[in-house]
Amino acid sequence: MGLRINDIVPNFTAKTDQGEIDFHEWIGDSWAILFSHPKDFTPVCTTEFGAVAQLADEWEKRGTKVIGLSVDGADEHVKWKSDIEGFAGAKAGFPIIADTDLAVSKAFDMLPAEAYLPDGRTAADSASVRSVFIISPDKKVQLIMTYPMSVGRNFAEVLRALDGLQKTYGAPLATPANWTVGQDVIAALSLDDAAAEEKFGAVDKKLPYLRFVKDPK
Repeated sequence: MGLRINDIVPNFTAKTDQGEIDFHEWIGDSWAILFSHPKDFTPVCTTEFGAVAQLADEWEKRGTKVIGLSVDGADEHVKWKSDIEGFAGAKAGFPIIADTDLAVSKAFDMLPAEAYLPDGRTAADSASVRSVFIISPDKKVQLIMTYPMSVGRNFAEVLRALDGLQKTYGAPLATPANWTVGQDVIAALSLDDAAAEEKFGAVDKKLPYLRFVKDPK
């Protein structure tokens, strides 16, 4: 059975380009994002890591740690970061997990259990290792995205989803389609009309089950 929303993320110890980590200890009391890649020195992945590096201030504003994963070794990650930083014009200060034995990829169900890494492999040998996991401070999976090899991830959407998760975390709220920070949100069905109005103020009732309220800052 693969990971599902609200599962506790697997804990693991792994080497990174910044030293060894215990994943749960590394997360601590923060939000965290794990984003995985099939191989170092590949074109789409370089642009993605560059995008993550450029968003360093945004992750910090949201109290969120980011960590990458690739199936090559830590030494290769160090060398690859030079390319990433040169392309992005930004420091890649986040760690990259060296998942050379696929242990983390298998634990997070990012590729088939029988997958292997032959000598002289290409990115196609680990093509399914392209996922994003957003993890809340209680170490639970809140969101999973998986992309094919040919489509670069949209990190503006990752940020938007993180904003929505942080807005609704532990609150009787949801966000509508295409929501961005500052727009109205939806009162959860666990609140009746009176309770929603008492908690959030004026309720814009579009349908009996669709009630918008102002974004609580």
